[in-house]
Amino acid sequence: MFSQIFILSPRGDTIINRDFRSDLPKSTPETFFRQAKTYSGDANPLFTVDCIQFAHIKRGGLYIVGTSRFNLQPAMSLELLDRLAKEIKDFCGVINEEVLRKNFILIYEILDESFDFGYPQLMATEQIKPLIVNDPIQPQPDSVMNSLRPKIQTFNIFVPNTIGSQAVQRSVLNKNQANEIFVDIYEKLNVLFNSSAYVINQSIEGCIQMTSFLQGNPPLKLALNEDLQIGRQQGQYSAGVTLDDCNFHECVNANELDMNKTLRIQPPDGQFVVMNYRISGDYAAPFRLFPIIEEVSSSKIEVTIKLKACFDAKIIASYANVRIPIPKQTANAYPELVKNAQLETAEYDSNKKMVEWQIKKLCGGQERSLKIKLTLQATQTAHTARKEIGPIAMNFEIPMFNVSRLQIKYLRIEERGNTTNPHRWVRYITQSSSYVCRI
Repeated sequence: MFSQIFILSPRGDTIINRDFRSDLPKSTPETFFRQAKTYSGDANPLFTVDCIQFAHIKRGGLYIVGTSRFNLQPAMSLELLDRLAKEIKDFCGVINEEVLRKNFILIYEILDESFDFGYPQLMATEQIKPLIVNDPIQPQPDSVMNSLRPKIQTFNIFVPNTIGSQAVQRSVLNKNQANEIFVDIYEKLNVLFNSSAYVINQSIEGCIQMTSFLQGNPPLKLALNEDLQIGRQQGQYSAGVTLDDCNFHECVNANELDMNKTLRIQPPDGQFVVMNYRISGDYAAPFRLFPIIEEVSSSKIEVTIKLKACFDAKIIASYANVRIPIPKQTANAYPELVKNAQLETAEYDSNKKMVEWQIKKLCGGQERSLKIKLTLQATQTAHTARKEIGPIAMNFEIPMFNVSRLQIKYLRIEERGNTTNPHRWVRYITQSSSYVCRI
């Protein structure tokens, strides 16, 4: 179906770009925009440039575009883009450039749940709503209604006895409560492998989350990597940490981020997300899956899956779960683990036609193997049944590890005269969002 789905601003800036198949050049959005501007009015909803099929709709002044190397079905392509626009509007309330930039992580999550390798999966809001984790970030009312609201003169109606706007920042904690702050860096990985364990597509969706129990809510200074870079330029390679996009909580002052790599924070009580970010491009995937399929006879197949942990031996992954779909015409499936396999289980679910392999503990550098012996029904042959095996999906969590190498250098209290030394807890967690290997 679609090779790419991207959203462009009226100026041609790329706001969202999800590349499902990596079979088109990086300059495809620029090619579309140049062609669209050649029309005297609105561009045709479907056209072809350099053997690339473009289908697009326009919502809120933005171009929502789907591309393909192959012929697109006109009505179906436009219908899918329209449904995608409705999903985005249902979650965000309105479609415009500011809203999409503030909610880019949510938009990518909607795309990943709605499409799989460019093919439509769940195209209704009620279907993907239980699967969406991120909450929408609402823009300021003035920015949304600026073009509709007439300019009027305003007066200060507050009297000296009125409570100041800083009241929301005042601590309501008990003075005897522990004076501490927790900082978590969460990263969710989206990785797609082929049968040779070669990465086809990958990205990271991460956030820095704080839970503050500081008495008095003093201002904070958070320092990140010195080699941090915001924005990836085409053809430019950076040995440091490069974020494609990021956005910040309203209590964060990011004016010094480009120069000093620091954030100034006026924390509210409780939990809040300091920064959301997204990283695409090459990075070292923590796990590699190597599937091997052998046709033993016309009615029997053996599937061997090797799992390798590609991180330091001091790091331990917890609760790794691998799911292997098998042919619907399978009569019996016998999963076999390697001898002396500890903290591992493998079970066959005959109703779901799936083998589930669970590993409770996996240290870095280790390898695990699973062999599945399939016996097919008489109506199915091994040659045709092997096409129904997979794709393999994996879920995992790795504490105290992050793929992007984004680090917290220090966290300081900036309030003058403050001699308290609160407890600071920093934690790194890497999880799988969509970790898939094709067979």
